[in-house]
Amino acid sequence: MTNPPPLTSVRLADDIARQLSQLTQLLATSPPHEAAQILGKVLDYDEGLLGRVTDLVATGSRFAQDHSQRGILHPEVWLALGRAANELDSVGEDLNEHTGTIKQLATPATPSTSPAARPAGSAMVVRRHR
Repeated sequence: MTNPPPLTSVRLADDIARQLSQLTQLLATSPPHEAAQILGKVLDYDEGLLGRVTDLVATGSRFAQDHSQRGILHPEVWLALGRAANELDSVGEDLNEHTGTIKQLATPATPSTSPAARPAGSAMVVRRHR
């Protein structure tokens, strides 16, 4: 017995996941200005990948809400997707204020850029606790 071909939407999701893996590899090996361009596109909350993924998860939450209210899915599924959408939205807002700085790295530095104007390197890591 042969399996039916996957739905177009499922193939699209598989293709996007594969392309994200490729993008991750490119980001890891790109020169700084190109990596900044990639990150700028990914983190742009209105037009970028992060905002689109947030919208996708929020849409999934509405799907789960409908099916939960019909008794098809457990309410925990709806709650988990809603929480994930809210968290992604919050992270997107936090990162949005830094996207411009990242995009500035994508443009070549001009000779008039003084070393004092650039931020100093830091090994600081800030962790937020819930």
